[in-house]
Amino acid sequence: MSDFTSNFWSVYVAGITIVSILACLLLLWFSGKTKAMTSHDNTTGHVWDGDLREMNNPLPRWWVWLFIITCVFSVAYLVMYPGLGSFGGKLGWSSHGQWQAEVDKGNKDVAPIYAKFAAMKPEDLGKDAQAMAIGDRLFMNNCAQCHGSDARGSKGFANLTDGDWLWGGNADAIKETLVKGRIGNMPPMAAAVGSADDVRNVAHYVMSLSNAPHDSVKANLGKEKFAACAACHGADGKGNVAMGAPNLTDNIWLHGFGENAIVAMINNGKVNVMPAWEAKLTPEQIHVLTGYVLNLSAKK
Repeated sequence: MSDFTSNFWSVYVAGITIVSILACLLLLWFSGKTKAMTSHDNTTGHVWDGDLREMNNPLPRWWVWLFIITCVFSVAYLVMYPGLGSFGGKLGWSSHGQWQAEVDKGNKDVAPIYAKFAAMKPEDLGKDAQAMAIGDRLFMNNCAQCHGSDARGSKGFANLTDGDWLWGGNADAIKETLVKGRIGNMPPMAAAVGSADDVRNVAHYVMSLSNAPHDSVKANLGKEKFAACAACHGADGKGNVAMGAPNLTDNIWLHGFGENAIVAMINNGKVNVMPAWEAKLTPEQIHVLTGYVLNLSAKK
């Protein structure tokens, strides 16, 4: 860990940078002072293609001054801007700072647009075409990478159009999910359930809860063992939104369906993360996005 907490690499980079600039100036000085051995006609004696001779002329003055100006500019730049290890520069500029300034300016410019939506309930935003157009852009730019451009999700990423909500589907729950994010944790339960056969029996019982194709004999055997799962999913298997435990009776499967998929879930567990957006989106943007997501499920 010392490599990440010491300032060695900062000093190393700064040292290499300074030495490189000084070496360039030294090379220029050395080349101007050193005299090559020449013939009486000011040639070095090197000849190519029979009659092409190398002259011993000094560097053009415009080139020398351009070289010096470049070195001076580099020194001035490194004093004003970051470049010497961890030294931040006298101007205090940073790429993150410039990015934040541009984001703040953009948010200030669009603030009047969002202002009229602030007093509207998320449920009412779905009736406003402009709000939904803005919500669509926010969704495409920030949410579609996981949930898909049609918001129908994929394996491991929730479908936002079906009305099935792990953490609750009202406006307050959706806004809390956007602001704080969510971490869903299904622990490995094989040890609590019992043997490998018990795990498969529970899988068939789980499938029976949604009237999916299953082996009724195995399902009956797994019903008692399902007690290990009831603490989160409930004795009736209808889940618990306070814990993000899914409803096992609605035939909607976030991480895959079928005996093997359910067995793998019981054996291995699963951790799913929905990131928090409060640091990236403004409260006004989250408010409009809440209305947009709420409207997606209202269309089901």
